[in-house]
Amino acid sequence: MRHSHAERGNDQACLDRQWKSARGIGILPRMTFDSPLSAWQYAVEHKGFIQDEAQEHAVWALQKCHEALHAGVRSVNGVYLWGPVGRGKTWLMDQFYQSLRVPARRQHFHHFMGWVHQRSFQLSGIADPLRALARELAADVRVLCFDELFVNDIGDAIILGRLFQVMFDEGVVVVCTSNLPPDELYADGFNRDRFTPAIAAIKAHMQVVAVNGAEDHRLHPGTIEQRYFVRTADSPSALRAVFEGLIAGERSSEDPVAVGHRMLNVVKASESILWCRYHDLCEQPFAAMDFIALCDRYRAILLSEVPNLSAQKREGRIARGTEDGAERVVAGDRELPQLSVHDDGVRRFIALVDECYDRKVPLYVEASVPMHALYTEGYLQFPFRRTLSRLQEMQLQRFAEV
Repeated sequence: MRHSHAERGNDQACLDRQWKSARGIGILPRMTFDSPLSAWQYAVEHKGFIQDEAQEHAVWALQKCHEALHAGVRSVNGVYLWGPVGRGKTWLMDQFYQSLRVPARRQHFHHFMGWVHQRSFQLSGIADPLRALARELAADVRVLCFDELFVNDIGDAIILGRLFQVMFDEGVVVVCTSNLPPDELYADGFNRDRFTPAIAAIKAHMQVVAVNGAEDHRLHPGTIEQRYFVRTADSPSALRAVFEGLIAGERSSEDPVAVGHRMLNVVKASESILWCRYHDLCEQPFAAMDFIALCDRYRAILLSEVPNLSAQKREGRIARGTEDGAERVVAGDRELPQLSVHDDGVRRFIALVDECYDRKVPLYVEASVPMHALYTEGYLQFPFRRTLSRLQEMQLQRFAEV
């Protein structure tokens, strides 16, 4: 779908705000710890963190990178942390980022790719836009920290095949988290050979560390604050009382609110609290940039009328040929993903949960089924594991603590 110049401008403004936030303004408050090792040791000794051998191995890899950066070493290897959900990968990377005293950015990976696509479009008139983009990054930052590196889009795969190489060439140090080891990224993707140079670059310039201990740290006991509700037929919505309690006297309205270049129908909204229906937010053509804008604007989001999202996969469809923005690809026939009837909405729901989790914006959900039954069948079962884990963590009071 093509966007008008005005729409591109709205998306770019959103991305610019996200880059600003990624520098530590409004998302990740700076801590007093001077290294990831000292932050982890304090958490184990004083905050009840479980001693975890896999985490300790990751901490020392991050510590080594941290020390090299601050010693002024010219060529520094980054760190690639991978493992199942809930193993503390994001927390460890955040401690590394927050203790850095060199120019750095920290972002969710899909935000970064949104910026890359925008900037590549703007630089499309020059001979080597990706090289120019990498030089811009290197002039601005020494370190890029990515959360949730996951590739399932041919456009991203083609760009990343070269982008990682030129970023490393320009001296950018990358630290990231992922649920998959590098060799399994984009494993069944179309034209995967276009992505394999990125895998080679990651393995050459980053220390790959498995954070795969037995503990799911998100499930450790804590003070419960219920943010997921099951609503039976004909029963009143539990979110009404939640909304009234959260707005704390603010004026509210049922008028639609502007999100980018679209209007979002709401149940109610105040200046700082949004309450809307799943259909109106996740089954309409909103994008990741719109969820960024919502988390910029609201300190809590309520989502009601969430259905059972499970459904059988559709039969695979055949696509004949493809073309990317850089060069024509002789593709032949290929099978498109077997998305179920709900999966377009589920993709948006996953992106919404990721954004709320990353920004510490509590998401209150009212659904027709319990959380564990929300999505048990469909094409997106693997990425939904992370979503389920994050929804579970959101039920703890500590989730929204800064």
